[in-house]
Amino acid sequence: MTSSFTPDPRDLEAPGATATGRDPLLHRAARYARWDGTQTIPALDADEILEAMADDVMAEGDLAEALRRLIERGWRTSDPTRHDLAGLNELRERLRRRREELQERYQLRDVLADVRQELDEIVAEERAGIERRLDEAASPPDGSPADPALRSMLRDAAARRIDQLDALPRDVGGRIRQLEEYDFMEPAARDRFNALTERLRKQTLDRFVEGLSEAIQGTTPEDLQANREMVRDLNRLLEERLDGREPSQDDVDEFLAKHGRFFPGARTLDDIVAQLTERMAAMASLLRSMTPQQRAELQSMMDALLRDDRLRWDLARLAANMDQLMPDGLGEGYEFRGDQPLGLEPALDRIGQLQALDALEDQLNAVESPADLGGLDQDDVRELLGPESARDLAALDEMARRLEEAGYLSRKGDRLELTPRGSRRIGQKVLDDLFARLSRDAFGGHRIDRMGRGGEREETTKPYEFGDPFHLDIRGTIENALRRPENAPAERLARGEPGVRLSPADFEVFRTEQLTRSSTVLLVDMSRSMLLRGCFVAAKKVAVALDTLIRTQFPHDDLSVIGFAYYARELRPEALAELTWHGYEYGTNLQHGLMLARRILNRQHGGDRQVVVITDGEPTAHFENGQVEFSYPPTRRTIQETLREVQRCTRDGITINTFMLERSRALAEFVALVTRMNRGRAFYATPERLGEYVLVDFVANRTRGLG
Repeated sequence: MTSSFTPDPRDLEAPGATATGRDPLLHRAARYARWDGTQTIPALDADEILEAMADDVMAEGDLAEALRRLIERGWRTSDPTRHDLAGLNELRERLRRRREELQERYQLRDVLADVRQELDEIVAEERAGIERRLDEAASPPDGSPADPALRSMLRDAAARRIDQLDALPRDVGGRIRQLEEYDFMEPAARDRFNALTERLRKQTLDRFVEGLSEAIQGTTPEDLQANREMVRDLNRLLEERLDGREPSQDDVDEFLAKHGRFFPGARTLDDIVAQLTERMAAMASLLRSMTPQQRAELQSMMDALLRDDRLRWDLARLAANMDQLMPDGLGEGYEFRGDQPLGLEPALDRIGQLQALDALEDQLNAVESPADLGGLDQDDVRELLGPESARDLAALDEMARRLEEAGYLSRKGDRLELTPRGSRRIGQKVLDDLFARLSRDAFGGHRIDRMGRGGEREETTKPYEFGDPFHLDIRGTIENALRRPENAPAERLARGEPGVRLSPADFEVFRTEQLTRSSTVLLVDMSRSMLLRGCFVAAKKVAVALDTLIRTQFPHDDLSVIGFAYYARELRPEALAELTWHGYEYGTNLQHGLMLARRILNRQHGGDRQVVVITDGEPTAHFENGQVEFSYPPTRRTIQETLREVQRCTRDGITINTFMLERSRALAEFVALVTRMNRGRAFYATPERLGEYVLVDFVANRTRGLG
């Protein structure tokens, strides 16, 4: 794949800074162009797509829905070198603006004005031809004497034609009908009239049945008979469907074998109806958009163009049958409010555009999943809304593929699922967001004076002492050596020693942060009240962030997550991002949650062991004789059984820290009992600040000192 890279113009102008002077591999992989401010970096990469979806995934736990909503809303950037990615909502808005632009620009006051004007010009040309012939009869061009008999006959013929021209009706249909019976004296006017009627016939009838107008123009009885048979046979098929007697496929095949040239590509009766609907819709919409007087005049013109009365009758039946088959009609009317007049053909074209915009809007509204984007025709989008909209649609269509190629999601049938890698990426985003809300020194630890033997390396340094980890700071060590007088340049030259002589006192080492090994079980309340109070997503973010923090910063630690409501169950860390609330679970079975946590922590040896409880209410359920007992308000028995499990945790050396998301008196009294029995700690936090509280407490108590 070839990438586009646009460096700073100064780089290209600097001596030797040409593409040929760069790394050969880079030269083959990139194209260089002078920056002119118009270049844009291509659409989102997989990391940006997943980060844009992260909050939605956390809130709803549904990757496919999060991707669908991202496709709906699009993506905004503050980077001036990149363009915003329009979502479906923006594409619909562009479509609406394009529709309004067409309707605000044009008007349909007289779509036959250009036809009427051309007919006037044809009549004027015929009158001029008659006058010229009368003048030529009075004064022959060759100078010979005029023939009185010829002049009289010509004058009579001209008078009759002038009377006919004067008697022509004003409406276009009546004028065409009488001019077709009129015997033109001027050949140029006759040819121009024939060309006009052929063009009008093609414009109107091609919108009705493709290929029909050319055949109707034929004068042989065979041509007209073929068209009569097609329309009559088609009416028979449609009327059978209207009567509830669906035509057999054999009948349809027989029809297509005989008349298939009128319906290219059709295989079924539905295909035929679809083609007819598309062809007839523009003309039907035009008729609905016109006033009754305009509609009557256009209908009169179409009747005049169809010289075969039987065919005209069959076509009228076909229009009536199609109108019954289409419950919403063949086309809706449009209100044009502009001042730019439209002729017949341009009016049909504009209405065709409006219908195409309506069809595209229906397709956009029907998109229910990312897979549906593949069914949209990007060529139609490009033609109707421009190349930028087509690029945006292509980028939206590629989102799922980019995530899949990056290993962030996988497909199981039609379902999209986060991969472990995708879960880790979302976890990092949640962790970064939480850390970004804290000041740089928010994680201040409890420092101790004694030095540690291991732990995380700091960026500060100290002189080496026996027992310190030997994380040598080379630069600091050499600087210490150079400060001694015997290592001055003059002294070394005098001794003939080119190097620097080190002593143990020169060694400078990086300080290390002494850390304890920790095993943590996070108990997340998943009862119904957590969702109703808006606490569930906050608790879920804590679980995801804490899992990411431990995996990335403290890989030797252990974390387990348990969700508890009516009963408790362990949750896989990689499934946390897509965790959803189980809305029909009542109860707060903290006893079962502590029981599972104690079993998990008792399998861990060494280090600190703690349970972090996130809840918004006192216990309302417990296990007794293998059954869950639920009661609200909680019974004395539930409180006793839960506190008995707290005693077992305390006896096993497990610390319980509780984060309360509700200030109720009952919860505060219960947590006070837990804290007194276990000697753990209790916090009150709002859902918005919960993540900061938990992470700060975890890191602060994980850090024991510096070495």
